[in-house]
Amino acid sequence: MESYHPESEIRWPSFRELGQADPPETSWSLFGADDGIGTLNFLTPEVRRRAAALVRTGRTFNLDYAIGAFDPFPTGTRPEAKHSMFSNNPWHFDDWLDSFYLQATTQIDALRHIGHPELGFYGGRAREEFSTETSTLGIQTYAEAGIVGRGVLLDVARHLEAEGRPIAQDTAYEIGVDDLEATAARQGVRFEDGDLLLVRTGWAEYCRAHMDAAARAAFTSDMRLPGLATTRAVVAWLWDHHFSLVAVDNLGVECFPYTPGNDLRLEGQEPPERGVDHNGGIHRHLLTMLGFALGEMWALDGLAQDCATDGVYEFLVTAKPLNLPGGVGSPANAMAIK
Repeated sequence: MESYHPESEIRWPSFRELGQADPPETSWSLFGADDGIGTLNFLTPEVRRRAAALVRTGRTFNLDYAIGAFDPFPTGTRPEAKHSMFSNNPWHFDDWLDSFYLQATTQIDALRHIGHPELGFYGGRAREEFSTETSTLGIQTYAEAGIVGRGVLLDVARHLEAEGRPIAQDTAYEIGVDDLEATAARQGVRFEDGDLLLVRTGWAEYCRAHMDAAARAAFTSDMRLPGLATTRAVVAWLWDHHFSLVAVDNLGVECFPYTPGNDLRLEGQEPPERGVDHNGGIHRHLLTMLGFALGEMWALDGLAQDCATDGVYEFLVTAKPLNLPGGVGSPANAMAIK
């Protein structure tokens, strides 16, 4: 499925053309050596202006789960936040959060989130550039740029259910290019440069409804969840549509475990002693090499139901991450307006 390229807009290169970039398959030279927003560069003023015209009814849809909605967090690495209040007089309250993990609910990754063992972080930055004392590639870059554009929902879960092959939420179902294209065709969706792509798998609601504390504890030792297939074909498809952001209602955008024997793995790489082995995932290609803004655990079910009812799968989306210099991620503070 082709993207729409208005005559007045920039002609962005294809993924195949980025094969000639330095380093190959990166956007670094396209956006400039000092760039800190990656694919948000696709959100030009003209793209935002057209997106604003999509608001027809004024109905709004919250795309954020509540803070604490996934406690205990399924990976076991993000303890529950503690909300405290104090009062200086009977008619005053103030409050704070302890142990507030910025990626423990609906969130957006900053470009400093994941690096590449051979290329470094986005733009070739060295690991030594990152600390709480530096702001390089922090989430504040997104807060300053603003995320406002045309959102497009691909309700893959509903499409596959209609096909008679619903996603088994306790498996690593791989959403490939064929699934994405078929969902877009069923919904009558045409893509435009700069779109904010929202992909519904159904996993976040499954987690909330069917995974109790015991199930989440077991999940940490045998993680399986549906998501985007970890293949170069999916990476190329996402880039060639020039999406400004890709957000999914699952833990990590991609499926896990990764697509077996995929063509993104680096040979000879030892897995880390702790944490997820990102070798073979698409985070390195999307976040580090191409500069994609990535969202995880987005609340898409209410919006999806409305889209299925009125047949309109495009809308204005706004997201405002925290203006936290050097933040690795942030609650999305996202909303769709139809």
